[in-house]
Amino acid sequence: MLAKLTPEIPTGDDWLFEPKWDGFRCIVFFDGARQPYLQSRDLKPLARYFPELVDGLAAALPGPAVLDGEIVIMGPKGLDFDALQMRIHPAESRVRMLARETPAAFVAFDMLRDGAADLLKTPFGERRSRLERYFAGVRPPAYLTPATTGRELALDWFDRFEGAGFDGVIAKKLSDTYQPGKRAMAKIKHLRTADCVVGGFRWNRGEEGKSVGSLLLGLYSDDGIFHHVGHTSSFSTQEKRDLVAGLAPYVSQDEGQSFGQGRTPGTPSRWTGGKDLSWVRLRPELVCEVAFDYLQGNRFRHAATFKRWRTDKPPQACGFDQFEAAVPYELQRVFGAG
Repeated sequence: MLAKLTPEIPTGDDWLFEPKWDGFRCIVFFDGARQPYLQSRDLKPLARYFPELVDGLAAALPGPAVLDGEIVIMGPKGLDFDALQMRIHPAESRVRMLARETPAAFVAFDMLRDGAADLLKTPFGERRSRLERYFAGVRPPAYLTPATTGRELALDWFDRFEGAGFDGVIAKKLSDTYQPGKRAMAKIKHLRTADCVVGGFRWNRGEEGKSVGSLLLGLYSDDGIFHHVGHTSSFSTQEKRDLVAGLAPYVSQDEGQSFGQGRTPGTPSRWTGGKDLSWVRLRPELVCEVAFDYLQGNRFRHAATFKRWRTDKPPQACGFDQFEAAVPYELQRVFGAG
């Protein structure tokens, strides 16, 4: 089950609030006997990258269950997402070394199966109660996320937890069933961010072949068409040079890949004049998180700010359904009376 970006913490009596963990989403399947199976949100196995969790969860979990949660690494200053990214490495020896140096933990926030009981159609309030009973006495590396029905406490978390690496608050309806593939939860983040697919890039003017000027960002519409939504160029001079080698394996001459059917980069307008709008096509496989100020229609109003690569996110999951349309406050004041 997914979350939709929402401008503020919702009000009402049917909500439960949790801190938004900054890690890798993970479903844990445990039969109570064998080693647990760790699955990413795009259905890929994660055990190879987190061997310490496979052994640790087998010893920590009290019985058969299917748990939804987040894999995180706690560093000296809070959650360390960069340390998580380093785990996605082809060398098993390096992964095991990092597992010893920076061990990961699993934080559970939902329960999809409790022993033989299938909980997908069970209201979240009952699923949470079962999860709390299941986690009574559970040891690390398994943890239960804090939760509250108090909006004031959720607002306090939103303000205080940011410095520890949490990036907002998740709100869930206590009456909701578990809805795989649906954005049935609300996420309130400190920054308006989006996960975008990199569909191409432009060279730095005068440094073609040596330095990347900007990455061209895209999102998928509900009908599966890939649309150009904007760009990001917030890289240092050295990073722009490093991107040349990093992007080279994804360069494509196939016009059927990347942008094509939807909104395409380089469309002339009265604003572009005689500017060089040429761009290099990439296979749409790289996902990055960017911060933005305003989504105008189907594009970012201004250049987005690059935040980080998201190797854990499948490109097809990067769609416009990440956003909840919110009328700006100023417009509400002007037209609200009608």
